[in-house]
Amino acid sequence: MDTATHQTWLALLTAPRALAPGIRDGLAAGAPPADLLQRARQHARGAQGDGAAACRAWLASDTAAATAQAQGWIEAGEQRGLLTCTDPRWPERFAELPGLPIALYWAGDLDLLAHPQLAIVGSRNPTPAGGRIARRLSAALAEAGLGITSGLASGIDTCAHLGALGADGITVAVSGRGLDDCYPASNRKLAAQIAQRGLLLSAYTPGTPPARGHFPARNRIIAALSRGTLVVEATLNSGSLITARQAREFGREVFAVPGSIDNALARGGHQLLREGATLVESPRDVLEALAGDLLNSGAEGPVAEGGASRAAVELEPSQQRLLKALDDAPTTVDELVSRTGLPAADVSSMLLILELQGIVATAPDGGYQRIAPRT
Repeated sequence: MDTATHQTWLALLTAPRALAPGIRDGLAAGAPPADLLQRARQHARGAQGDGAAACRAWLASDTAAATAQAQGWIEAGEQRGLLTCTDPRWPERFAELPGLPIALYWAGDLDLLAHPQLAIVGSRNPTPAGGRIARRLSAALAEAGLGITSGLASGIDTCAHLGALGADGITVAVSGRGLDDCYPASNRKLAAQIAQRGLLLSAYTPGTPPARGHFPARNRIIAALSRGTLVVEATLNSGSLITARQAREFGREVFAVPGSIDNALARGGHQLLREGATLVESPRDVLEALAGDLLNSGAEGPVAEGGASRAAVELEPSQQRLLKALDDAPTTVDELVSRTGLPAADVSSMLLILELQGIVATAPDGGYQRIAPRT
């Protein structure tokens, strides 16, 4: 994107809320961005009432300097840029959803936007158990074929991203500041990992510092990108509940992990459950709820394949080892641990993946049996 075009889009992206609907409608109708910017400036000059001050500030803003800084950031590295809503790679799941930006700065693998995603969010100060649960669920769901989306914040967000990366899965982080730096600073290393192995997104130009008002907009993007939102520990006034309710507003699934009644961080999830969220005790609860949506989307990966032939070819050595230890008759987890020498936690996780792939089935007595030929 050349500098002049970049400057036009940045001006449109940062336009006051009062002008946003007209800009969005014009872009949807195919109007040239430069023409829309000229029209928006005319409206801003004549603005009165509550939005007049914001319009005056926008007209006085130095978009040339901001563009130069953003262009410098883009040119300083590889796999980064500004994605606009007129680009074919723009997320289809943003279509006709209100209150979303018309462009996003990005760094990493932009193709991951097309991958089915699940948002995992929660407290910035979770209990140790909450952090472990978030990381474990994230790893299992990433291994099952879902991309894990979160907000790069401390706590549950960090655990979600790390869980996906630890499982060699896909993770997408939506930042509440410009992508030239990371907030919080403690997650700079994690942000660099995501830029290398996943995708970073922001509606804010490089150089924009974090601000309280940025995070509701960031949460809205997270909710819109994902097939569903899973909350793991949150207070009743948590931003995570806002994300979950925005997901519901967008017609997405909402999930919550229950907790102890003595844990204040469980109250947000319990409130979501009262409002109709799906209770999550294992990765299977999420995958079963999303299965129809993923199949209808044409998504690839274990969760969407539903058949054994392709999955069997792609099994990892440890999964092949486990599959060979299974009989046509039901076999317990303890017996499989004994036969394979694998840790019980690994066996349980792999059985879940194999069951979702249609390779094994749960027997009535609780054991597992093979329903596909050995590889």
